Amino acid sequence: MVSDKKNTSKKAAPNPKANNGILGITYLIVALFLGLAVYMGYFLQVRSEDVINNSYNARLDSFSDRIVRGKIMAGDGTVLAETQVDAEGNETRVYYYGSVFDHAVGYSAKGKTGIEALANFYLLTSHVNLLEQVGNELSGRKNPGDNVYTTLDAELQQAAYAALGDRKGVVIAMEPDTGKVLAMVSKPGYDPNTLLQDWDRLTGEDNGEGQLLNRATQGLYPPGSTFKIVTALEYMREHPGDYRDYQFDCSGVYENGDYRIKCYHSTAHGHQDFTLAFANSCNGAFSSLGLGLNLGGFRNTAKDLLFNSPLPIAGLPYKQGSFNMEPGADTWEILQTSIGQGTTQITPMHNAMITAAIANGGTLMKPYFLDSVETAGGEEIKKFMPASYGSLMTAGEAAGLTELMRAVVTEGTGSAVRTDAYTVAAKTGSAEFETGKETHAWFTGFAPAESPRLVVTVLVEEGGSGGRVAAPIARQLFDIYMSR
Repeated sequence: MVSDKKNTSKKAAPNPKANNGILGITYLIVALFLGLAVYMGYFLQVRSEDVINNSYNARLDSFSDRIVRGKIMAGDGTVLAETQVDAEGNETRVYYYGSVFDHAVGYSAKGKTGIEALANFYLLTSHVNLLEQVGNELSGRKNPGDNVYTTLDAELQQAAYAALGDRKGVVIAMEPDTGKVLAMVSKPGYDPNTLLQDWDRLTGEDNGEGQLLNRATQGLYPPGSTFKIVTALEYMREHPGDYRDYQFDCSGVYENGDYRIKCYHSTAHGHQDFTLAFANSCNGAFSSLGLGLNLGGFRNTAKDLLFNSPLPIAGLPYKQGSFNMEPGADTWEILQTSIGQGTTQITPMHNAMITAAIANGGTLMKPYFLDSVETAGGEEIKKFMPASYGSLMTAGEAAGLTELMRAVVTEGTGSAVRTDAYTVAAKTGSAEFETGKETHAWFTGFAPAESPRLVVTVLVEEGGSGGRVAAPIARQLFDIYMSR
């Protein structure tokens, strides 16, 4: 007998939690896909050039198989470097000013440095019209690469090079309100036209001159009295209402226990207030006030001014400045650090950047070297614009430091740049670095003091007095620029 009893088993109901889990995974996959799409768009529009132009990208050099490297020009169109092609198709990179622009423009043999490295992608990219490209391809000719206009000022660069003469050192000129680097000289240097022939000599173990080292960004030096800008700023921060009331009597030698700090050539400055102590670069005064500073705050102020920090110098190799003093440091370290000696070190470019921030009301503009890119036919295809790094100090602090630096010129060690034609705010320095050797000579300043247009930083290795040796070099650049 067949049972007609119905099957009473029920179909299982859907599990809402399981459905929610599937939906969550689906949404996650969609979100990841959209994120990837957005990143790809960002990469192609913003980051691709940086990646392609990376110095580690060996494939970029393969562009030279079909493109003649473009020209590098000063801001006024003066050709600094170009590739010449002879009747047989042999290419020669020619640097018309030889060693004058060596570290700024760089070289494109044995690797690439300077602007040759910064602009490598643009120089090996061609934007000539399509018909010309097709014609060149069909005839077996290479297309002309794009040309790069730099921020370099040919007149200032040549003047800086000549003013430094045969001495080792650095001269930097830049606009504080834009960050444009107008001149960058590092000596001793090299001739990029004969680099291949000179390579073994320049890199030999018995060569201690360091001609291939760009001292402007890679040379670390004790800042000497230019560091009193940092010490003064910390003192101003700790005494915001009464820092001008500081008083000190200088006999030429400051004694603290067994320690003795001498002013330059043991000069006795007599009674000094804060402004005069800064203007006369009185070591005794600044060593004394350094002992009363909050060392944690001092370290933070140094960090605000980019010591122990990356510098916004995109594309150029550089060394970080170092400030090593910690809270709890002993008396001798405090005395030395407060006047820019001890283990503190800085590059000339870093010093110029601090000065530029003061000149620009506390805001640092990122230094840059490339102004624009044009096709071989003269059509502009890219323009580089100024970019702010951020504030290193308040506008009030910058104004206070400007007042101190103005006194350096009107009443103190910077008299070599004093003139009725324009005003200058500056700090000089004479930095000890090895017993028995002459001090390094420093100058860093800007003009006009009330409406800054140009920053100049000078370092002369073993030059002696910053006021007597480095300042007159800066004066030549100020004279040229301010006369325009």
